[in-house]
Amino acid sequence: MEKYTGLSLENAQKALLTHGFNELTSKKQFIALKILLRQFQSFIVWILVAAAVISYIADETVNFWAISFVITFVVILGFFQEFRAEKAMDALKKIVEPMTHIIREGRLAAVEVRHVVPEDILILEAGDKIPADAEVIEETSLKTDESILTGESIPVKKQNGSKIFAGTQIVYGKCVARVKATGMKTELGKIASMIQESEDLTPLQKRMDRLGKMLAVIAVFACGLILVIGVFRGAEPLDMLIVALALAVAAVPEGLPLTMTLSLSFGMKKMAEKNAVIRRMMAVETLGSTTVICTDKTGTLTKNELTVQKLWSGGKIISVTGAGYRPKGEFRENGQKEKMSVHPYMDLFRAAMLCNNAELTEKEGRFEPVGDPTEVALITLGKKAGLEKDKLNEQFSRVEEILFTSARKMMTTVHRHAGAYLVCCKGAPEEILNKCSHIKEHGKVRKLTQKEKEAILKVNHTFAKKSLRVLSLAEKTVKTRQFSAENLEKGLTFLGLAGMMDPPRPEVREAIQTCKKAGIRIIMITGDQENTAAAIARQIGLSEKERGKAITGKTLDTLSDQELEKKLDETDIFARTHSEHKMRLVSILKKKGHIVAMTGDGVNDAPALKKADIGIAMGIKGTDVAREAADMILQDDDFATIVEAVKEGRRIYENIEKFTSYLISCNLFEIIILLLGVLFFPFELLPLLALQILLINMFAEEFPAVGLGVD
Repeated sequence: MEKYTGLSLENAQKALLTHGFNELTSKKQFIALKILLRQFQSFIVWILVAAAVISYIADETVNFWAISFVITFVVILGFFQEFRAEKAMDALKKIVEPMTHIIREGRLAAVEVRHVVPEDILILEAGDKIPADAEVIEETSLKTDESILTGESIPVKKQNGSKIFAGTQIVYGKCVARVKATGMKTELGKIASMIQESEDLTPLQKRMDRLGKMLAVIAVFACGLILVIGVFRGAEPLDMLIVALALAVAAVPEGLPLTMTLSLSFGMKKMAEKNAVIRRMMAVETLGSTTVICTDKTGTLTKNELTVQKLWSGGKIISVTGAGYRPKGEFRENGQKEKMSVHPYMDLFRAAMLCNNAELTEKEGRFEPVGDPTEVALITLGKKAGLEKDKLNEQFSRVEEILFTSARKMMTTVHRHAGAYLVCCKGAPEEILNKCSHIKEHGKVRKLTQKEKEAILKVNHTFAKKSLRVLSLAEKTVKTRQFSAENLEKGLTFLGLAGMMDPPRPEVREAIQTCKKAGIRIIMITGDQENTAAAIARQIGLSEKERGKAITGKTLDTLSDQELEKKLDETDIFARTHSEHKMRLVSILKKKGHIVAMTGDGVNDAPALKKADIGIAMGIKGTDVAREAADMILQDDDFATIVEAVKEGRRIYENIEKFTSYLISCNLFEIIILLLGVLFFPFELLPLLALQILLINMFAEEFPAVGLGVD
């Protein structure tokens, strides 16, 4: 590292003062105040405030304090429930401050990510998360996973001069890079700034607001009518003010905000038990109103873990069961389970694990990958066959590696074993086949003909049409140590093909069918390729055949809003999209009158999560930016949890309808009684006073309403 000196400590400190910490700005210090103010968004609460003011003016002290107590109780209960939900969401974040490696004053140093500044020199390798936007100045076979930004699960090749982005990860190779932007000036920060906008009211809040305004109109009309009647009959103004107070109290169902809060908080608790953390109380009901779920593919419908699903070896196609990096699965030929202990294709699995730089470790029941997802998928394949990478590395010690490059399209490793050297290769089928002279079938090696090469390429094409990413594997044994690409990568023995895909979550198909039966439409919006998106959609039953063609982001850019509205009725899949496309689609769906939920886990999903009526983020794999933007967090990242949450939301929605109708009908009857009393009886004989109405509404009506709310 001698040729890189990096920044001096003095210059780094100056840069930190100039540019600030390398972190996304947060408005967390205002979160308590925001939640408190949110409790006053109900128009009904403001009518109660007006009633309290009238009581104070009329010197009705008992009424004033009674109404004030009701307002305070409702606000505090709502604040407590929502603040607790925010705390639960915060608990999902990592406690440990992330570190990264940089060069300072010519020395390699480990520093906190937040202390990285522009012009710092980063030293990164496979498994490292990139701490800031930077420019690559030196690299070795560098690939990064940018799925949190783009939604595309395939690693991106980087070269000298390429840009790498904060929040993404090195999955292969290593690099030296110069920091160009930190904090909110990064691409990650730009997306984060898009979601720091004012929050829209939920559908329930809008309906409650309309209800409150309607009740206010009724109260004003009734008060005006009584005032005219009272003055006409010669009553005292103060007496009429007290009557007006009684009417105002009668017009407002005081128990409605309280019952609403209790019902929604009960729903929040039930959802939390099912791994769905609700950040905003009103979002509980919004789930039940949802008519469209716009879902990301990578990490939401799929596991964001490449998995080998098909093998071709010895003239046979073998299906591999299991999904993700958990090495549980079976090998099946024509539906029949293969016995792996004596399997003739073990050489293929061995080559897949030896020609490999990734790692897969188990921690607390979870399998954590390090390295290129393609290589991790091959390790998982070998583990399913009963092989262990560590043991293989001991038996076949690596002595040489020829790295993969975009020009060569293959990788080669050499291993010492039994007095000779085993050469293992993997790469693009066309490249590997061109260098093969033999083929291994059922453990026996024979000559490979040109006709057989063409047949293998046809199998490769068939796999690719099914949106599988295909690799070829080959090997040979050499006696002498002639380690050059020219000598090693010729006269190879072809072992087979491995077709892999980011598989759908096992529970997704059933969850989607449940949503369809409930009248909820599912739309896939992904940054991945259209063929891959369409294939996944067919596998999970999301799209019918006639609706299975994806519309790309490029096509979206050419469509007007009117044209896009029509296309939205004709297709369920949108591919190669970015954050602006997702925002536009959500906006048009809302314009068409839909209640839209948006699921996602990446940074690129955050603006759409914020724009949707309810944003649903993944708790395990979701980024902090996505979780901050969301209304609901799935703690288990399970799409099926959404279905359970929707069921709970619909139950709550029905209960809200029940107790709202009950409370309003009771209050309407109270208004009628008061009007009749004023018309036919003197003031001293009014059938109901303000305090009596308040007590009836808060106790005689409230307890049955609460029973309906938690039914």
